[in-house]
Amino acid sequence: MQLARILCLTILLISTASAEVVRVEIERHTDVLDGRSYGLAGPYEQFIGTIYFENDPSNPANQVVTDIEYAPTNAAGRVEHSANFTLIKPIDMNRANGTVLFGTSNRGSRRLLTFFNHAHAEGEEWDAQIPELEEHYGDGFLMEKGFTLLWVGWQWDVPARRVHGSRSFVPQTVDNGNPIEGLVRSDFHVRTRVLDRTLADRNHVAYPVSDPDAPENVLTVRDTREGQRRVIPRDQWQFARVENERVVADPSRIYLEGGFEPFKIYEVVYKAANPQVIGLGLAGIRDAVSLLKYGSSEELNIPAGTIDRAIGFGLSQPGRTMRVFVRDGFNADTQQRKVFDGIMAHIAGPSRGSFNIRFGQASRDAHPFINFYYPTDIFPFTSLAQTDPVTGRTEGMFSDVPDEFMPKIYNSYSSYEYWGRAASLMHTTVDGRRDAPLMENERVYHFAGAQHLPTEFPPPVENGQQPNNPNDFSWMMRALLLAMNDWITDGTPAPPSRFPSVETGDLVARDDVNWPDIPGIGFPEVPHLAYRVDYGPRFESEGIITKEPPDVGEPYPILVPQVNSDGNEVGALRMPWLIAPLATYTGWNLYNESYGPTDVIAHMSGSFIPFPRTRAERERADDPRLSIEERYDSRDHYIGLVAGAALEHIEQGYLLDEDLPEMLEQAGEHWDYLMQER
Repeated sequence: MQLARILCLTILLISTASAEVVRVEIERHTDVLDGRSYGLAGPYEQFIGTIYFENDPSNPANQVVTDIEYAPTNAAGRVEHSANFTLIKPIDMNRANGTVLFGTSNRGSRRLLTFFNHAHAEGEEWDAQIPELEEHYGDGFLMEKGFTLLWVGWQWDVPARRVHGSRSFVPQTVDNGNPIEGLVRSDFHVRTRVLDRTLADRNHVAYPVSDPDAPENVLTVRDTREGQRRVIPRDQWQFARVENERVVADPSRIYLEGGFEPFKIYEVVYKAANPQVIGLGLAGIRDAVSLLKYGSSEELNIPAGTIDRAIGFGLSQPGRTMRVFVRDGFNADTQQRKVFDGIMAHIAGPSRGSFNIRFGQASRDAHPFINFYYPTDIFPFTSLAQTDPVTGRTEGMFSDVPDEFMPKIYNSYSSYEYWGRAASLMHTTVDGRRDAPLMENERVYHFAGAQHLPTEFPPPVENGQQPNNPNDFSWMMRALLLAMNDWITDGTPAPPSRFPSVETGDLVARDDVNWPDIPGIGFPEVPHLAYRVDYGPRFESEGIITKEPPDVGEPYPILVPQVNSDGNEVGALRMPWLIAPLATYTGWNLYNESYGPTDVIAHMSGSFIPFPRTRAERERADDPRLSIEERYDSRDHYIGLVAGAALEHIEQGYLLDEDLPEMLEQAGEHWDYLMQER
């Protein structure tokens, strides 16, 4: 690899296309993998640096940012903020495919290359590092197809340990010198007894307590999500940390005398002041993508007219971010032009998040035993409007988005989202009795028998009782990405939606699932529930929560996929190795005793439960599922069935023929591993 050209230049971008981007500082410019050529797109280059923005708070496009009226302004009356960025693009943009693929960062990490290119490297934080090694770029799929790749930081509170992670730098609110105050809620549980803990979620940056002695500061503990809160006396805890066996005041941490007990749910509500204007992070995404799509940059080697389409991809939290981006009006730029032509909200469920609200904690999500009652799994769920018969509210996730700013939308997800993210509400009526209609510009894809993200193989046992699920559906997402690009380029419709439905009987209540009695395998008592939650009268209209904790009403009915006699799901998109299976693949796993209550669904995990190898093993274990030897005559027989199933998917547009050899190699590795003596 050539040496990085550390430019540290301040580059003025004079462009009528995006006056909101006022300059770019390029800190690193390199040729990707020493100028390796990728098919028709040729060699790629990488730019890393910081984008600086200025936004006019009086522009209607900027008024969708919560609290922008309280952001400090410069002498020109504009709000300043910035974000770091990574741009990977063909050196000759005339060889590019004309589409910028925006990777919405996940808590600072960059996952376009890991997911679509099957890239990998060592180290817990490697996907938040600078892509520079061959393993960072994987098989080069995205580059071979000519995409321009862009990441722009949008989250201000990214964990400090992610030094090279994508993050935004946004101002705090001010009100003529007076503090803007409010309540912040932090709930958590610990796996081992500890004396102190951060107020933030998972080591993010916390909102510090503004008045440690305020009467509004309350710490409670309870045993279950719906359990009764018990107030912990104020003289037993404080905002502090333990350092060198001393208790030291710390506005970002909480200390409990005697320590926090494992697997209890603790919740502290405290007073804070002057939050960051976090919605500016979404405005930064908007303005950066608009610059590339409608403008040009000599410094970034992007001539005008070489990018005319944009796809926003979000995986998990970023998928919810993309849903909020469209819902809140950010897909119209400051000159009233459409920003993203396509949105791929992946493994997001029917959910949103705290991305454009006062005191929003972007990392907070919702799981069966993590992060309770944050604005995540809340009405509305479906894209089109429907009425909640309990509250009387009528709304859809995208029902208020004007047609001219509405992108093509994928909502795609694994089986975990049914069990751990209330996914059925995305395509059913709120009473769970009927299928709900979809928008014409929308596709819903469910990858049957899959967990939140496929694990490596052989699958490890992590937070669950069973090995994690290695059902790799990213192969289908590669095909669907190209289909989205065709859809927005020439109008070729994307493959039809595929998901279980009430009408076909593939989507049922938990008690109606025909789960086989597999020895030693527990079945979840209840899926993750979504509730009717009241955050106060200013939440929906102003993005301001005035009730902490919120009032929680009755849950919505949640449905889950039906299964066959093997325990494998019968509807939706099934990968070839689920059609010709070697195991039971589920979207759920139950916590093991080291991670949580053993009757609760483990967050983001599925299960891999291999079939017995032989009939004798099956009979000894009293396993109701046929053994591998009873299903397949040989390894070749098995591989042939996988290939046949894959060819059908290729014909339907859900897989790529170029990926078939590697998929069959992957299936063979699974066979070889499982047919060993165990």
